[in-house]
Formats: sequence, structure tokens, C-alpha cells
Amino acid sequence: MANDSEDREILGEHTRRGFFRQLGFAGAAVAVSATPLGCTQEPSVASVTTTPSRAALETLNVIEADALEAIVARLIPTDENGPGATEARAAHYIDRALAGPLRGLRAAYAAGLAAIDEYAQSKSGAAFAKLSPADQDAVLRDMETNAATGFSPNASAFFNLLRAHTIEGTFSDPYYGGNANFVGWTLIGYPGLRMGVSAEDQRMEPHLSPIRMSAYDDPMFARGGGAHGHQP
Repeated sequence: MANDSEDREILGEHTRRGFFRQLGFAGAAVAVSATPLGCTQEPSVASVTTTPSRAALETLNVIEADALEAIVARLIPTDENGPGATEARAAHYIDRALAGPLRGLRAAYAAGLAAIDEYAQSKSGAAFAKLSPADQDAVLRDMETNAATGFSPNASAFFNLLRAHTIEGTFSDPYYGGNANFVGWTLIGYPGLRMGVSAEDQRMEPHLSPIRMSAYDDPMFARGGGAHGHQP
């Protein structure tokens, strides 16, 4: 059986280094949907490294939420380099979206998360959330390579769905429930979108002061033509 370092190399995109090697700055920027206009202070180290408390669920039941929290934590992990999807509250973003824009995928998530727990139980003797990180990575690797069974239409399709939504929940505008305290933007050194960009800004010289503001915090972009506080 592969050791932990080999597992991380096989998983590739599950590791922080592999993930950002594939995604890159430009790819991550595409996932950011905000158009912030103001500028605030960079969040303190404490604010971006403290694991947030679990938010009240809107869609998923407790068992589903436990599995999803564990999955996103392995897809974009917290490590010695900084926070990941857990601190960004990517699972909360997904849970909230399943009650709104992604409601059509609610049944797919229910079936997929149940299949993950069943496969984890058969492979390693426990539900996914209760496995060690190495065993969780092994389950995700089997899903990614379509070796895992019990999924409809197949394991890799659900893996890709989870990965895409985890990226969205980590790097999108906090208005949508993820990227808490802008940890996703801070993680990749993303300075925030600007209405006007000078030649110096494009060269990133000098280093740009980060803009940490949701688009929907500005009345110009508020939903319904008026102020609409975001609900991270």
C-alpha cells in the first residue's frame, strides 16, 4: 500500500501544492465573482487561521454535513502553509447553494454522500468523516480514478462535482457563504477586483494593497437596487 507521501503525489490535485499548480492564479481568479470597490485592512493571521464554528445547516442533514466537511478539508487542506477549505467554510457554501441555485443537485448530493460513506465503510471500516486523513485520501483517489463502486452515474462524476464546488466555496465572493474572512483570496495572494487597473497594477508593482470587500457591500451592486447585506 502506498505511504502518505505517495498518496499525496498520486492524488495530486488534492494537495495544496498540486491544486495551485493546476489551478494557477488566473484560474483561481475566474472563480472569484465579486467586483469589490473599497479597501479594508488585511485580515489578521488569527482571523484567517481560526477554524470557524459549524454554521446552522440549511439543506444537508448532520450525517451528510459531516461527510462533506471532511471531504472539502482533504480537497483543499489546512496545513503549515495556511488555511484551506475548512476555514473558508466551503461546505457551508455548498449547503447553502443546495437550497438555492444548486437545488437541482440536492438528490445527487444525498446519493453521492451516502455512497461515499458506504464505500468508506466497505474499504476502511468506518464512515468517511471518521477515517484517518490517509484513508480519506485513499477513498477520494478511488473516486477520482473511478475505482470506487456504488455511485450513480459513477464515482469520478461526483468527485469532479465536489471538487468544482469546493473551489467555488473557497474562492468566490463571501456573499455566497464561502471564502469566510477572505481566506481564499488571502491564500492565493489575490488582491481583489478593481474597477480601474493601471499599468503598475497589472505588473503588480508595487505590491497591491488588498481589497477585502464583497461586491454586495456596495450599494451600486446591491441586489434589488438597494442595500442587501451578505450572509456569509
